[in-house]
Amino acid sequence: MFGFEVFSQSMKFLYRKTVKIESRKLQNTLQDNDCLVAEMETEKFEDIVEDFAFLDDWQERYGYVIDLGKRMQGLDDVLKVSATKVSGCASQVWMVAEVDHGKSPPRFRFQGDSDALIVRGLIAILKSLYNGQSPEAVLNIDAFGELGRLDLQSHLSSQRSNGLTSMVARIREMAGSFVSSNGSRGALCGDAGSSVSLGRRSF
Repeated sequence: MFGFEVFSQSMKFLYRKTVKIESRKLQNTLQDNDCLVAEMETEKFEDIVEDFAFLDDWQERYGYVIDLGKRMQGLDDVLKVSATKVSGCASQVWMVAEVDHGKSPPRFRFQGDSDALIVRGLIAILKSLYNGQSPEAVLNIDAFGELGRLDLQSHLSSQRSNGLTSMVARIREMAGSFVSSNGSRGALCGDAGSSVSLGRRSF
């Protein structure tokens, strides 16, 4: 009986995700994609919130976060340098960001990586919250208010929670540097005082 309940729950979860994906595809065919960038990214975070609510316990939620980390594209090794490393994290974490000036308003995007799968999953969640927003909007996001909807920090170790705080601070720092300098094309921002220039590159 227990096995059937788990199977039934998994099928409901898969069905719900399939319906969302098909609905999103239909929406994209009816509206201009450039106008939907920020909205689509926000929907990704809302999907995570709904998925968390659907999952019954924290073991399942931890597994979900780890799966997000497994599926997230990592950083090239060339970008894993001291300038892009995030201090204050128990695991090694690297972050870079850029602004797409081809959109109006310009869109902030960051990429990150870690040597710990659970942290990669946290980075994936932060990407769903921040990516696609303007740099100014990034600075106005109440990250911990939004993450509080997942109740993440109360279920993370103190080291992981401090690391999450450090990652949010780095994202705000990178967005702030683009706001103050209006963002330079082709430059990937790591540490606020430096950039890793790779010419043309898109995420």
